[in-house]
Amino acid sequence: MKIGVPKEIKAQEYRVGLTPHGVAELCKHGHTVVVQTDAGKQIGFSDDSYREAGADIAETAVEIFAASEMIVKVKEPQAGECKMLRPGQVLFTYLHLAPDPDQAHLLQKSDCTAIAYETVTNGSGGLPLLAPMSQVAGRLSVQAGAQCLEIYRGGRGVLLGGVPSVAPGKVVIIGGGVVGTNAAHMAVGLRADVTIFDKSISRLEQLDDLFNGQVRTLYASDQAIKEAVLEADLVIGAVLLPGAAAPKIIPKSWLKEMQPGSVLVDVSIDQGGCFETSHATTHDNPTYEVDGIVHYCVANMPGAVARTSTLALTNATLPYVLELADKGVKSAFSDNPCFAEGLNVYKGDITNPAVAEALGESFVAPAQVM
Repeated sequence: MKIGVPKEIKAQEYRVGLTPHGVAELCKHGHTVVVQTDAGKQIGFSDDSYREAGADIAETAVEIFAASEMIVKVKEPQAGECKMLRPGQVLFTYLHLAPDPDQAHLLQKSDCTAIAYETVTNGSGGLPLLAPMSQVAGRLSVQAGAQCLEIYRGGRGVLLGGVPSVAPGKVVIIGGGVVGTNAAHMAVGLRADVTIFDKSISRLEQLDDLFNGQVRTLYASDQAIKEAVLEADLVIGAVLLPGAAAPKIIPKSWLKEMQPGSVLVDVSIDQGGCFETSHATTHDNPTYEVDGIVHYCVANMPGAVARTSTLALTNATLPYVLELADKGVKSAFSDNPCFAEGLNVYKGDITNPAVAEALGESFVAPAQVM
């Protein structure tokens, strides 16, 4: 199979879909890989390193899309990229279609086979291709939130860890999954006062054991969340419903009751955000204020540490890329039904139920269309 790796064009995005090591693995399996020039330059992967691994180098994305049977990316295709896709071509990347009907419609129109990293599952119900970036984003959320609390960034002027004689900052984490757990690790490491909310009692029990009493674990009722948020210095939204739009946990009406200069970090922004006042921002202009509350809603947080993120992501995705290249889509999905959960669009049909519901589209099961 011929696999194409275009340079990412979303603002401030320096990750890349395959590393030179990944290219070498694919070439060893007899596949051809073409990489757009400078696709990995910003994170230390030169064109020469890709050539040495066996890749061809193309000057433009047009060449990549025209020549390749499968496109491997990181972020969702932008409108111009969607228009270069063709019937039967495989697209393997993050899609986050629930809050993005325009992208969904362009993918439907292209008749491509669009597979989303974020909805691939494993045998235990986990999300193996979302987890690496959730780990990165969870850890970054505390780092970013701590900086936003500084006075010159519009924050309250609170040091999360406090100092002797001064209480630590209060961190509230909504969602005890991969993002929330990694955020808690960082916040505990900074000696903050940490509270985690989740609706699963068994998950709260696991977190209590994991942190050995260093965090408070509370059931996520609206009233309990509100009480904690109104006293918080930093609130991290880490809510995920796989494939679906994120539920709105914090309404705008709460903001006027919160501590002025406190910070909301919305890690759910790729799925539409879990705060009513959230809208996507970029690394160039990451924050804005609503009613005196600082919002950090960068839609590609892991892009800030693009080398670490690329290595973590491609370690997880490469076995799946190899499956698709070696077997083709139908055999790969037949052999691994959990992989088939990643199929979001096929020949114009929406094939993920949560995505279809969020978009108000009809759902067609992968087994039915394939």
